[in-house]
Amino acid sequence: MWDTILLSRIQFASTTIFHFFFVPVSIGLALLIAMMETMYVVKGNEEYKKMTKFWGKLFLINFGVGVVTGIIQEFQFGMNWSNYSRFVGDVFGAPLAIEALLAFFMESTFIGLWIFGWDRLSKKVHCLCIWLVAIGTTLSALWILAANSFMQRPVGFEINNGRAEMNDFFALLTNGQLLVEFPHTIFGAFATGAFLITGVSAYKLLKKQDVSFFQKSFKIGVIVATVSSILVAVFGHQQAQYLMHTQPMKMAASEGLWETSGDPAPWTVFAAINTDKQENSMEFKVPYLLSFLSYSKFSGEVRGMKELQAEYEQLYGPGDYIPPVKTTFWSFRIMVLAGTLMILLGMYGWFLAARKKLGNPNKWFMRFMLYAISLPFIANTAGWIMTEIGRQPWTVFGLMRTEDSISPSVSGGQVLFSLIAFSTIYTVLAIVLVYLFVRVIKKGPNEVMKAEHSNDPFDQEGQHVIS
Repeated sequence: MWDTILLSRIQFASTTIFHFFFVPVSIGLALLIAMMETMYVVKGNEEYKKMTKFWGKLFLINFGVGVVTGIIQEFQFGMNWSNYSRFVGDVFGAPLAIEALLAFFMESTFIGLWIFGWDRLSKKVHCLCIWLVAIGTTLSALWILAANSFMQRPVGFEINNGRAEMNDFFALLTNGQLLVEFPHTIFGAFATGAFLITGVSAYKLLKKQDVSFFQKSFKIGVIVATVSSILVAVFGHQQAQYLMHTQPMKMAASEGLWETSGDPAPWTVFAAINTDKQENSMEFKVPYLLSFLSYSKFSGEVRGMKELQAEYEQLYGPGDYIPPVKTTFWSFRIMVLAGTLMILLGMYGWFLAARKKLGNPNKWFMRFMLYAISLPFIANTAGWIMTEIGRQPWTVFGLMRTEDSISPSVSGGQVLFSLIAFSTIYTVLAIVLVYLFVRVIKKGPNEVMKAEHSNDPFDQEGQHVIS
């Protein structure tokens, strides 16, 4: 009655997307908070300490919810995808284990020291703690992406008794896919945290609340947002070029390219895609641009899906190797559009901050920056949809198909039940997170500092406060 494969894919997609709302925020905020506390240590300006604590509140709320969603995410491998886990567990499990045992425990340990170490550790040691948290969050991303990169381009393994077994751990860390995927993802995370700070700061500046505090926050955020967004585009370009060699079908699907292009190849901005007839209509193309995106030069053809389908049938046997074209095509364009807006807004915001023209003279821009908080989330989500959907029908490219990866003993009804249950829990978590974020933001930095002091079990002289 229920399609187990489809429901398992929907559940994995929904939990992954929801989890990845929190991951880049934690990574991005950790870096920015570390920068703010460093400025406090170097300059001795108490306002930077206040900034560290205020944005740190949002970081801790986000981190707590993100941990919960990540636990459910990993359990899915054993529950819904047991055939996949059996096949690649010896390879895929190693980076996940290192992430949990090394990077995550590193984050947790130094977050604890950072929370309870104010006025107990020296300024420099306390600042070092948040930098180690930032490094830990980045290392977590590295190990997770090492596992994902194996799914995109399997390396460092051998097939033994029908299972993939690791024979070269170093090959996992030097996987070409990881070398382009990691910087693209990590700078996207930095941009996510930065746009959150600039958006909240813009809102507060419009309200004329704590103007000096939020002008400084906006300036730090917008600089990181601009630099990170540009680097996301740079490494995204490198990732697209890498796909030309490792996953040309994904590249062709992201361009809606059914037939092999001419030389030079134009880039399709818009197209009405007919997957049944395997053709496009109403195309709007920019000459030469696809060749440049693919080869960094204005010449060179790009192979189409029909040619690649015939090639894959020769390599892997009969089957449909063309991924969902419309989803891959449009998710790529949504990502590019959101990323372009991020760069333009960041550059203009940096210009205004440098000229000290933030606030009322540019109300329209400040309002737009509040809504621009959503842009990195849109870009991140669209990018991951394109990455994972474009790999279909493979779970591990060239080795294992999605239809062969599910748990044979799990019924469609069971997956549907867990999908509804998890979606309900995630909805509640999202409501709680938004409520807590709004509450902290409305209070502002001064109220947060007062509340923190009043709840501290020790006053400044080290005497116990009895409430």
